[in-house]
Amino acid sequence: MKAYQILRAILNTAVDDGLIQRNPCRIKGAGTTKTAERPFLDIGEVFALADAVPGRYRVLILLAAFTGLRFGELAALQRCDVDLERRTVAVRRSQAETRSTGLLVKTPKSAAGIRTVSFPSSLTNELAAHIAEFAEPGRTGLVFVGPRGGSLRRNNFRRLWTKAVKATGLGDVHFHDLRHTGNTLAATGGATTRELMQRMGHSSVRAALIYQHLVNGRDRAIADHVDEQIRRAQGEEPSGT
Repeated sequence: MKAYQILRAILNTAVDDGLIQRNPCRIKGAGTTKTAERPFLDIGEVFALADAVPGRYRVLILLAAFTGLRFGELAALQRCDVDLERRTVAVRRSQAETRSTGLLVKTPKSAAGIRTVSFPSSLTNELAAHIAEFAEPGRTGLVFVGPRGGSLRRNNFRRLWTKAVKATGLGDVHFHDLRHTGNTLAATGGATTRELMQRMGHSSVRAALIYQHLVNGRDRAIADHVDEQIRRAQGEEPSGT
């Protein structure tokens, strides 16, 4: 299958360059890989996980779930990236880890990855307290570090994550599912395709459309939400639906 994919990519390039009119290397479904749909958590499950990890990682869990930032983006966050007054975190770099180079901090892979994401106001005090107690000093100090002051290592954190998942009984849940949760919450809140793309750091609409598809069946709930806003604007009591 890899050989097919390489050949197809070469021929796609030839089409783009105008060397051939169409790609003859097309097999229906051959380029499609289907994966099981990952779970997303509810608010209570997110806080249960946050309560189950050591205190210095509590806000890491909450930000991952409620902003949709990736582990590497969170690990590279600096104090100067956090604006508590405006309730935003700026993603300017990401931490990667390979066997050959070890830890490497670099800019996001695409221009869309460089972005500013808002976080819920209910996290402001927790984030401020976390920075005061656990973050490195100085404007460029890392927001999240290990107990000995070192950069977060994915493998080390995975052991803590596994214990937390087991303690909460949530089953097969990965850290990346927190990002899935955040994106789903944003889509449920009525974010447009462009807004989802910006929040997720994607330049393609494909991923954003997946999350919008997840909430396509929520027309009644969306209408109820709009109705509640109308009632509030008119000074009426919310219906409670």
